[in-house]
Amino acid sequence: MDAARDAIVSQALPGNGLEADHARQGGRDLLVRALVDARARSLRLFAAFEAALGPGLPVPCMPEINPPLWELGHVGWFADWWIARNPQRLRGARADPLAPRNPARQAARGLDADALYDSSAVAHDTRWHLDLPDTDAVRADLAASLRDTLALLHQTDETDDALYFFRLALFHEDMHAEAAVYMAQSLGIDVGETPAATAAAATAAATLHLPLTRGVLGHSNAGFAFDNELGAHAVSVGPLEIDARALRWSQYLPLVETGGAPVPRHLRRAGTGWECCRFGRWQALDLDAATCHLSAAEALAWCAWAGRRLPTEAEWELAARTLPGFAWGEVWEWTASEFAPYPGFAPHPYRDYSQPWFDGRPVLKGASFATAARLRHPVYRNFFPPARNDIFAGFRSVAR
Repeated sequence: MDAARDAIVSQALPGNGLEADHARQGGRDLLVRALVDARARSLRLFAAFEAALGPGLPVPCMPEINPPLWELGHVGWFADWWIARNPQRLRGARADPLAPRNPARQAARGLDADALYDSSAVAHDTRWHLDLPDTDAVRADLAASLRDTLALLHQTDETDDALYFFRLALFHEDMHAEAAVYMAQSLGIDVGETPAATAAAATAAATLHLPLTRGVLGHSNAGFAFDNELGAHAVSVGPLEIDARALRWSQYLPLVETGGAPVPRHLRRAGTGWECCRFGRWQALDLDAATCHLSAAEALAWCAWAGRRLPTEAEWELAARTLPGFAWGEVWEWTASEFAPYPGFAPHPYRDYSQPWFDGRPVLKGASFATAARLRHPVYRNFFPPARNDIFAGFRSVAR
């Protein structure tokens, strides 16, 4: 049954987004492989931090990062909370998030994981002062957590409701893995994950023409969806001219060189050229690479200087779905749209995923080189405060 279902899913999207559709709609066998793969990546990234930082894995208390040992314990706790300890896991998005959890599993390990790893209850700065288990104990707990998750998955019906929390835990771990790569870049630690020099395929045109296009914004298919993607609704965009790919450094740096914008994070002058710092190592900047580590303000400054603008979320998503030659996936891309609920929004059981962040911050679309392929989907909505420049974010532009 899994093979047949996965074969049907494989026809859903061409190019970027195919593996994401697999993960969102695939069956048990696919999820088993994906969960094992995600955990292997988490452990591999943690091992790189451990090798670089030494005992205790000390990192400075910074708003955009977490202690690596806390991050590792948190992804295991999250899976346990929503799967092994969740009495309503088979109800999927209809589950009561406050349903009492069985404390026996934690007690058997002698660990109050809720007091350590619940990101909704443990304040960010507090995470540096917790009496966390040592690395061996955290690894052992993660191994036990994954065994429990997979054992329950093997017993679970292949319905979207029954598989909902397994998919949520998978994507949650993928997000934390990408955050670990952000942190590694901020701290100058090589974790063995780097982008290609120029990741986007060559395109014949610098810009593309999007005619008047009517389509649907948001998730409208079967399978898993994040709560902020639901409420699919009809939109019309265009006609417009939009960049075929994310802006390149060769296009952005003239603004910096004329004094119109500050030197971007992780860049420095090198004689008559530029260098970038990639995971602690300075190297010549590839001018044809996509701009990266730009804040929303830096993106807007270039647009004002160039007489262009950022695309709206609807323009970006419909272009990604309909325009041949629309290349995406090198960097997250700032848009002109506010991260806001779609019509009829209702929060899913993980209440803190979307609802607290409808605060005016912009939507980012696309993906970065550090984004797991199964997260790369045109409907996916990322959202960060506009001042963040530690993330792998750039932008593309639209003609005014």
